[in-house]
Amino acid sequence: LICSPSNYMKFLVLQHINIEHPGIFLKFMKEDSIQIDTVELDENEKIPQLDQYDAMIVMGGPMDTWQEETYPWLKPEKEEIHKFACVQKKPFLGLCLGAQLLSEAVGGKVRKMKTPEIGVLKVSVTDNKSLFKGLDKDLKVLQWHSYEVHDLPINTNLLASSPECRVQAFSFNKAFGLQFHVEQTSKTVPEWACVSEYKLALEKTLGENALEKFKRDVEQNLDVFNNSAKKIYKNFKKII
Repeated sequence: LICSPSNYMKFLVLQHINIEHPGIFLKFMKEDSIQIDTVELDENEKIPQLDQYDAMIVMGGPMDTWQEETYPWLKPEKEEIHKFACVQKKPFLGLCLGAQLLSEAVGGKVRKMKTPEIGVLKVSVTDNKSLFKGLDKDLKVLQWHSYEVHDLPINTNLLASSPECRVQAFSFNKAFGLQFHVEQTSKTVPEWACVSEYKLALEKTLGENALEKFKRDVEQNLDVFNNSAKKIYKNFKKII
């Protein structure tokens, strides 16, 4: 019996709120028999020894990178991300807050945006050789963020941009940060809309009755998001 290498893979997933999980990526990982260890940091679960993992995926969350006093686990999380992505140089995928945490780990900064990006929007892929191989240059994605990455060091690569947010995606060694979301399922927007910080940002940016339109937009584009997620996942696996 010849086993595929993925049968031996073990991924570490760091979550900051239980409803913001890897979404459709969970389905892909389970199909590949990848072992997934999930750490719920907001419930004070501790990050295990990193040596046993082939890759790390860090999700989004309603908190911001600078809120270490309110969320004291952010500091050790940043240290472990730095160790995994910068010292051990292992494959890493950060989404939204996960991308911002990666940027700080590699020496970049995070700042509040003039205008938040919320909705089904397009990003321009400027480097489609690795993680975005096989994807459209104009990529339709879900955005829901009020902070952005900036001042990245010169040893990082810019992979995607938008008019409102220059750093939509970047890489450092085998680590990738995506400011946008492609992992969503049909449950994502209704669940995230229950988070007060997200709902407030949504209504402030798009108006009081924006949720229903937003949900429709996401549902209409779900196949596009899922196809993008599948390609990104396959490309990430090749990097591993």
